[in-house]
Amino acid sequence: MKIAFIGLGNMGGPMAMNLLKAGHTLSAFDLSAEASKKFGGEGLPIAASAAEAVVDAEVVISMLPASAHVEGLFLGGAGKPGLLDSIRAGTLVIDSSTIAAATSRKVAEAAAVKGIAMIDAPVSGGTGGAIAGTLTFMVGGEVQDLERARPVLEKMGANIFHAGAAGAGQTAKICNNMLLGILMIGTSEALALGVANGLDPKVLSEIMRRSSGGNWALEKYNPMPDVMETSPASKNYAGGFGTDLMLKDLGLAQENATAVRAATPLGGLARSLYAAHSLAGHGALDFSSVLKLVQKAS
Repeated sequence: MKIAFIGLGNMGGPMAMNLLKAGHTLSAFDLSAEASKKFGGEGLPIAASAAEAVVDAEVVISMLPASAHVEGLFLGGAGKPGLLDSIRAGTLVIDSSTIAAATSRKVAEAAAVKGIAMIDAPVSGGTGGAIAGTLTFMVGGEVQDLERARPVLEKMGANIFHAGAAGAGQTAKICNNMLLGILMIGTSEALALGVANGLDPKVLSEIMRRSSGGNWALEKYNPMPDVMETSPASKNYAGGFGTDLMLKDLGLAQENATAVRAATPLGGLARSLYAAHSLAGHGALDFSSVLKLVQKAS
């Protein structure tokens, strides 16, 4: 299958590489020359523009930072044409960005007018899951479009859920990430408290992992350095899922909660704490670095 992949960041790059390894024909593009050079050096064909990448593509996949980027890419603006003008009718578009559900619906509706099928398919699983091809996809859109996408999604992920109509995948994602942000803060507080009392963080982590406080952070993504070799915390919080990206997702959750009049007090508090952490100069670090916010100074 000929696939165009737009967006080669920490998540998109490895996802595109897994499709290439699976035997698909790819044409990729990213505005970052550094990202293009990195993955181009690993054998990924790089196009000169997004419009060039989608020529004759059967499937177009995008993995971009925010709603404005997705809307700008597909719909254009300020006199610039959108990518939907370059994509041929009958093509399937899979947007794996995490953006506002309303934006997903807006772009999907514009795509439908041009005879282009589109699903929103944000992911969970972090950079480790992107590299290993074990991501979870939360899909919004028509069932038949999901089934068209399934053979492609299966090369990048281990779990595929149909959440509902267009935008539903985004809603599921912000619910998940709101919970993740809250859990990471709680896990960091507990570990910091234990260490302040002289406990070994490895021992405490294992105790809590096997007890009622067990959660994904303790299982896969420990925020304390040198407890889990594979976690960003043990790599100076480099790579992974940035604090500013978590802040963005928590903001989306609060915007959605306001729109539907849902009560999310812990989600609101988590957003404020990540905002403070970002303002302290840690926005580019992995979100598990929020441990620094609650850690006792040594």
